[in-house]
Amino acid sequence: MSSLQDFFDVSLALLCNVRVNPAKEGLTELNLMRRFLLALGLSLLLAMAACSSSVTPVNVTRDGLAIKGYDTVAYFSEGRPVKGKKEFQYEWNGARWRFASAEHRDLFKSNPTRYAPQYGGYCAYAVSQGKTADIDPYAWNIVNGKLYLNLNRDVQKLWSKDIPGYIRKADRNWPRILGDNAGRRH
Repeated sequence: MSSLQDFFDVSLALLCNVRVNPAKEGLTELNLMRRFLLALGLSLLLAMAACSSSVTPVNVTRDGLAIKGYDTVAYFSEGRPVKGKKEFQYEWNGARWRFASAEHRDLFKSNPTRYAPQYGGYCAYAVSQGKTADIDPYAWNIVNGKLYLNLNRDVQKLWSKDIPGYIRKADRNWPRILGDNAGRRH
């Protein structure tokens, strides 16, 4: 075998049970198989890159619910997490938002960016670290009129040690994490 290409050709021929006919030019079975595997490999690499870098603008459950179905307006009006109801639902930014009342739903509809959690409802501490993580609706803070959620109460305690610093870091990281959707609000 005179080259690495010859070795690859023979190995591929044996592996895929195709005929090698070195006298024949053009699209042999081996050349077709080589092109197919190359195209398949490139497709897989592109798909893996797309999946690894894409983050949805809103952190949703398998059912498409934002904030695990909790009422985002209630954090502001009642100062606590309140489970939303199916009958008071609104679709916004690729997610279904639930509310405890029609009044809360209507407030959100009139100004979603006022009430939606920062960083699409992903854990604010994780975003400050350049990652995303799910949230616990009971691990939350309102800072300067904005809602921030965290993975759990332990992470919330860590977040509380330097909230302004973590917000600055998260604000810088969010557009990069969001990728192609960087124009969306955080």
